[in-house]
Amino acid sequence: MSSPNILFLMTDQMQGRVLEPDNPCQTPYLDRLAARGVRFRRAYTPNAVCSPARASLMTGLLPHNHGVLFVEHTVDSDQAVLRTQHPHWAERLTEAGYRTGYYGKWHVERSNELSRFGWQEQGKQAMRHDWGSVNFSLERFLESPAGYHPNRFYGVCDQPASERGMGEKTDAALRFLDAAIEDDAPWCCFVSFTEPHDPFYCHEDAFAQYDVDSIPLQPNVYNDLSGQPNLYKRSAQVWSGWTDREHREAAACYYASISEIDEQFGRLLERVERAGQLDNTIVVLTSDHGDFLGAHGLYCKNIGAFEEAYNIPLVVAGPGVAEAAVSDARVGLQDVGQTLLELVGAQPLRQIDGRSFAPVLASPHETSDYQQGFAEYFGGRYIISQRLLWDGDWKFVHNGFDYDELYNLAADPFEMNNLAQDPAHAGRLEAMTRQMWQIVVASGDHSLFNTHYPSMRMAAVGPG
Repeated sequence: MSSPNILFLMTDQMQGRVLEPDNPCQTPYLDRLAARGVRFRRAYTPNAVCSPARASLMTGLLPHNHGVLFVEHTVDSDQAVLRTQHPHWAERLTEAGYRTGYYGKWHVERSNELSRFGWQEQGKQAMRHDWGSVNFSLERFLESPAGYHPNRFYGVCDQPASERGMGEKTDAALRFLDAAIEDDAPWCCFVSFTEPHDPFYCHEDAFAQYDVDSIPLQPNVYNDLSGQPNLYKRSAQVWSGWTDREHREAAACYYASISEIDEQFGRLLERVERAGQLDNTIVVLTSDHGDFLGAHGLYCKNIGAFEEAYNIPLVVAGPGVAEAAVSDARVGLQDVGQTLLELVGAQPLRQIDGRSFAPVLASPHETSDYQQGFAEYFGGRYIISQRLLWDGDWKFVHNGFDYDELYNLAADPFEMNNLAQDPAHAGRLEAMTRQMWQIVVASGDHSLFNTHYPSMRMAAVGPG
């Protein structure tokens, strides 16, 4: 048998929690995929913004090392520039004889010349959708405060997914698969949707699968953010006047969009299965980051270090992978590429921040070496600094703009009780601050570990 094929399915802004069995989101194809492989409950993004997260996925580097700190189109051309001296994992696949194709949202760097990074074939990049000819039976705009342009936020339309961007990308990927399946070479097909990123839009049929009134509110939707950074409260003001009905409608549109994604990804999975290649194909499902979806009164991402934005879906299935398993290993997007290279026997990436979690795919409950995770945030448009550290059930957030955060995710999964200022947890705070500095120093985050200047001595302990 030849080297395993790879089918990589990626969404934009999809919560990890939507794949939990008790979540109202309906994803029959993705549930079937999880039953064939390993689902990671504690997978995370190294940065809860599109471009930095996607660059980490491709390079195995943390954002401060690959250079894409912000969404690339929001800053000047000399900022958020990908350091191209670092190879991508797709380059290793082409060196190993793979036929590679990439379809959909890229958003890693500005050239959009994917052949430079190992992708031999590619579809058109995502364009802003033209809603001019679309009719809406439900539509909600954000229209305040004064001076901000109206912002489409959620709605139900009469244009099916097959005629929108996700359908076009699926069609292009199917054409690649039709050709690649007939070829002797192993293949890697990467399909990247812009959904369910806001605005949350879906077709009427997908929306009809959900009873809006029965959708549960986020358990922390009315958290008043006491003891948490004031910046979070300021951001939440945008949605402060929303009713329970509006929160439920937004969730229904978000979930319905994911149900549409599920159907399109199902088309790809069925094509591979019909060709008899599913058993020799590694399938990965993930997202660049999540969405608050009303948690803490917030939506989208950016302002807030909460799990709804940082916890991402991650499912891996295929040869060498355990079946019907759920793992609590803490793994990040920067680890995925190195894992794939090990699974297919290609040359690994060198001198990266990520590491392979292939051992967990074979033994999903052997997680003792995968308890720690690390993420960075540098802001966007508004420049702020955060570092996130997970260690088992504990989560620490170092904030360069307010007091730090400390949560016990086992006792407080919805992060409503910040323990950072509690004297009873001073030892834990100091220990996790030291752990953070160790990672900062080891990964070469020079700007942060040189904060010995008097006015910047804000951490519980310093980097020395």
